[in-house]
Amino acid sequence: MGIVGKQSIRNTIVTYIGFAIGAVNALYMYPIFLGETFYGLTNFILSSANIMMPLMAFGVHNTMVKFYSGYKTEEEKSSFLTFMLFLPLLFIVPVMLIGLSFQEDIAALLSQRNAIIHDYVWMIPVIGLCMGYFEIFYAWVKVHFKSVYGSFLREVLLRVFMSFFLIAVYQSWLTPVQFIYASVWIYVAITVMMIVSAFRVKKPVFTMRFPAVKKPLFVYSLFIIFSGSVANLLLDIDKFMLSQYININNVAYYSVAVFITLVIAVPSRAMHQIAYPLTAKLMTENKMDELNSFYKKTSISLQIVGGFVFLAILVNIKQVYLLLPAKYSGGIFVVFTIGLSKYLDLILGNNNAIIFNSKYYRMVLFLGLMLGIFAIGLNMVLIPKFGINGAAVATLLAVTLYISAKLMFVVFKMKLFPFTRQTVYSLFVSVAVFFLFYYWDFGYHPLVNILLKSALLTVVYVYANYKLKLSSDLNEVMDKVIGRFRP
Repeated sequence: MGIVGKQSIRNTIVTYIGFAIGAVNALYMYPIFLGETFYGLTNFILSSANIMMPLMAFGVHNTMVKFYSGYKTEEEKSSFLTFMLFLPLLFIVPVMLIGLSFQEDIAALLSQRNAIIHDYVWMIPVIGLCMGYFEIFYAWVKVHFKSVYGSFLREVLLRVFMSFFLIAVYQSWLTPVQFIYASVWIYVAITVMMIVSAFRVKKPVFTMRFPAVKKPLFVYSLFIIFSGSVANLLLDIDKFMLSQYININNVAYYSVAVFITLVIAVPSRAMHQIAYPLTAKLMTENKMDELNSFYKKTSISLQIVGGFVFLAILVNIKQVYLLLPAKYSGGIFVVFTIGLSKYLDLILGNNNAIIFNSKYYRMVLFLGLMLGIFAIGLNMVLIPKFGINGAAVATLLAVTLYISAKLMFVVFKMKLFPFTRQTVYSLFVSVAVFFLFYYWDFGYHPLVNILLKSALLTVVYVYANYKLKLSSDLNEVMDKVIGRFRP
């Protein structure tokens, strides 16, 4: 196994470990140790910083990965890396100057609905800056095929530090206010650790000789800024806007519900590691019939696997919320709604890979910008009327419009279609299993109920999909598993 394969496996393991720690933090420690007000405040600060991150990084983290291998001599590489480190200052310096000049006005504007926000607004650009330069130096090591440590810092150690300080709040070693300040220092520490690691991998040689050809680097970085900003906007705009219209406690309730649905996208991430390069290969070789077949296979496979995860969440959601403080129970509708948006995105298979590897890749940016504007408008209308449920509906409507536009683009422009009869059969199986298990509860502790219901759900769902032969790829995997247990 090559270095890329080994690091991919290690990164996957690290990601799942980080997700497990994050689940404990998000579903238990934050709600119980920190309380909904400061949990909501923490999510507001981090979500706002994440929206700023692509701007702070100036798209350099992607530009570095794309162009680094094109430089052959050490002198060219040094000038390129120096240029990449200083390019974000074109945005950072003006933003910091504006922020310092109008800090009070900005803080007053953002804290009109929730006064608690006022004293913490300054943290947003600081954490955003840390996030941005973390990604830049993470890209620095990735171009040298040393990505595991950076993944460990971001996915695991960051969450471990958060866990430690949450426990400190529980033990009354820290106040919730001190925890908020500590979170800033956590991001600073993680970024410094990433910088030290990057310099050990490749010691920088700073030079004032910038690359001879700078325009492609600048243009590509601008494209990444806009596309990255749109992606982060879609992830976090709802949490930001909730704080502008209703009590910040609701950001905590909403964040817990959204975190629960994140697991639905895990199968998609894993498959896309394989789907992206294979899609690019098929498109380069102009094998459109094979690509169309692959498109259908990824669609049905993700629909079945993602559908199973979605069902496991839905049929157990009442028991999950029994384990949380009663105030959080209002997030059940959000779980259904946001979960449905992620499920709909799954069934498009490798749609994004097809668009990004085509000559129409800029269309994703255009569609994303339209979606961002649409999402902001919907949130402005629905949040004041329906609170966190309005934010969830706004996300569902915006995502549905976005994926429909991407689907129509691929269908009519590239003559590719992901759905078959198996799509309908799989949907029927999912609906039937949902109604079979959702209203069926055991009279035990919620954890026991979750385990028993999940076990039965797994047997029924897997058996139905296997017998109906809805996915040849998944059936092949099942045949191998069954074969190992046969004498």
